[in-house]
Amino acid sequence: MLIPFDPPLQAGILLRRYKRFLADIRLEDGREVTLHCPNTGSMRNCGEPGSRVWVSLQHKPGRKLPGTWELVEVSRGELACIHSARANKVVAAALQAGLITPLAAYREQRAEVKLPGGSSRFDFLLSDPGQCVVEVKSVTLALDDGVGAFPDAVSLRGQKHLRELMDVVAGGQRACLLFCVMHSGIDRVRPADEIDPVYGQCLRDAVAAGVEVLAWSVRPEPEGLRVRGQLPVEL
Repeated sequence: MLIPFDPPLQAGILLRRYKRFLADIRLEDGREVTLHCPNTGSMRNCGEPGSRVWVSLQHKPGRKLPGTWELVEVSRGELACIHSARANKVVAAALQAGLITPLAAYREQRAEVKLPGGSSRFDFLLSDPGQCVVEVKSVTLALDDGVGAFPDAVSLRGQKHLRELMDVVAGGQRACLLFCVMHSGIDRVRPADEIDPVYGQCLRDAVAAGVEVLAWSVRPEPEGLRVRGQLPVEL
């Protein structure tokens, strides 16, 4: 399943990323533009100056920047999607199509749902039959030998989400953490204990408490994001 980019992407070269949300990029026609960098993480291994990138240019009224950085070539032939919000859109389409097989039985899907008595919104609430809360995390940090890791920086928010998923299970509902792996060179996922050991322990505690952890491969291509299949999670 390919989810195309609209409008089509344009290629360029990354000059620098700065102030976290800004990136200077030289387009193929020689123009240099400042675009939005839609990623709040460290983007470790994904933001080297001189890297080939693909961007979406949209001149909308009132928009401060003329476009968005979408993809980066992280090594020869391997691409990563650094637009972390794309993960939820891809997962929504994959759920609707029944491609995420462990979650395919549910007929209803709602996004950005706040449960009664809770303080956070979860990415998805699946229902009919029963209910399942799903939280999505975008994975782009590739280590050696095809290993992907999450998070790429200390994530207090990620720790909080895991504790809340454990609360969901304790309340008698199904809960799932879904790693959306948007890096073509990753073939398995583990917690990044060397970056955020607390998150790694929270993830193992969550699994022990009954939270399901899945990883799904989404191959970035200049034409779009291709949903591929399940990857192993190594704890």
